Amino acid sequence: MKLLFTGASGFLGSNLKPLLKNNFEIKTLGLTDDDDYKVNIAITVPEIDILFDVVLHAAGKAHSIPKTEEEKKSFFDINFQGTANLCRALEKSGLPKAFIFVSTVAVYGLEAGENITEEYPLNGDSPYALSKIKAEEFLTDWCVRNNVTLGIIRPSLIAGPNPLGNLGAMIDGIKSGAYLSIAGGKARKSILMVQDIARLLPALIEKGGIYNICDDSQPTFRELELLIAKQLGKRSPISISYSFAKFLASAGDFLGKNAPINSLKLSKITESLTFSNEKAKQELNWQPLNVLENFMIK
Repeated sequence: MKLLFTGASGFLGSNLKPLLKNNFEIKTLGLTDDDDYKVNIAITVPEIDILFDVVLHAAGKAHSIPKTEEEKKSFFDINFQGTANLCRALEKSGLPKAFIFVSTVAVYGLEAGENITEEYPLNGDSPYALSKIKAEEFLTDWCVRNNVTLGIIRPSLIAGPNPLGNLGAMIDGIKSGAYLSIAGGKARKSILMVQDIARLLPALIEKGGIYNICDDSQPTFRELELLIAKQLGKRSPISISYSFAKFLASAGDFLGKNAPINSLKLSKITESLTFSNEKAKQELNWQPLNVLENFMIK
């Protein structure tokens, strides 16, 4: 099958592409010289000259806190308008059998909660979440009108070699010796091994649907800390009390963006946020990999 892969040069794409080559003839679309179609879909409708069976749309602006109105707008330019421009290109080149969109659990707008299902309302109000919600809504309408099977995956935090975001920050902190565990690291987080996206893709192409994807173990921060420390050959991070961490977070609120911890970061570290993967397991006959058994930091 011919597959058009957007965002193949990012963390997600670079880890998935080698795994997909066994089952698909891949062409990539993105911003690098290595892409088959080098184009910025945020501002341009690309010219695609092949009829693809499947589109895997992973290109997008990753979650971050915007500092200006221009940065807020860029989420919608890339995540929403980029999606619309891609679809306009497909209307000209030929419609795929299936369109797979990589969304995010951020659409729910939650900082804490347990076993959140796909039925939970989309209350995300950050520019990142709202841009993904708009893209989901656009694609739902577009795929119905054009008889294209739509699969939307909402990954949790993604683990893989050299990860980005909070997991990457944890690795850097433990590596440098600057990381402190808080209150025993008891909070749980849903995590997904990056290769699981490739493993569920064939069934998703056939069936479509909207799915949270994460592993079953829902590891605690302490389990992740110990796993990472062991792989790095470092001592287990020291755990400090919640009251002391709260004092440091208050100081961080005062010091600003360069502080290692603030109240927002503290709440994310000490409150559990997990998602249900039961729908994906049942409907796609998928069994996720265990993160604690499979995560290698390099």
